[in-house]
Amino acid sequence: MVIQPRVHNWRIEEREYVRQEQRRGRRHAYEHLTPARTALVVVDMVPFFVAGAPYALGIVANITSLATTLRAAGGTVAWILPAGTPAREDFFGPRAAELLIHCTGTGPLRDRLWPAFQVHDNDLAVEKTAASAFFPGRCPLPGLLEQRGIDTVLITGTVTNVCCESSARDASTLGYRVIMVADANAARRDEDHNATLHTIYRTFGDIRPTIDILELIHRS
Repeated sequence: MVIQPRVHNWRIEEREYVRQEQRRGRRHAYEHLTPARTALVVVDMVPFFVAGAPYALGIVANITSLATTLRAAGGTVAWILPAGTPAREDFFGPRAAELLIHCTGTGPLRDRLWPAFQVHDNDLAVEKTAASAFFPGRCPLPGLLEQRGIDTVLITGTVTNVCCESSARDASTLGYRVIMVADANAARRDEDHNATLHTIYRTFGDIRPTIDILELIHRS
């Protein structure tokens, strides 16, 4: 059976937009970005999580567009892969725990990504051993971004409400300007996806669709 890509019917409730406008005088926390200080963080877009997942397949084009545009403007693209570390069998159960050990695939990191992506020489490709790509000691990403002077991260990938949300929360805690790209993250259901968008927008960062991010890059 051919799996058709799907895009989430994402939304932030109008009352939440109004609440933020009353608090800070504007709808979006970050109204500009500097490409050279911005990183597109692509979380867990590997065959284990993408194949057979309609919403993950549905964000490939937007991630590709963001990566191409940000690179051309002098920004950084960071591909984050799961390390396939042992999972807690008592929590996940024996079958799921065994599957998660092998979720990362084999071979060079860039070859483990979903095959539609092109990794460039100046891109970063790193493994994480926790849900978050920004949890101290569990992924080299923060140190690599610091070396490049990155202060803004665009969170994309899958699963929205697990590794992507974890990464967004920890990136915010570390002081990054966090923007979660609404139509470049994928969960299993719209309800899960939108719950995370609400949480991030309310407390940890901004929520923007791909078209907005591309405009911010072009007008920088």
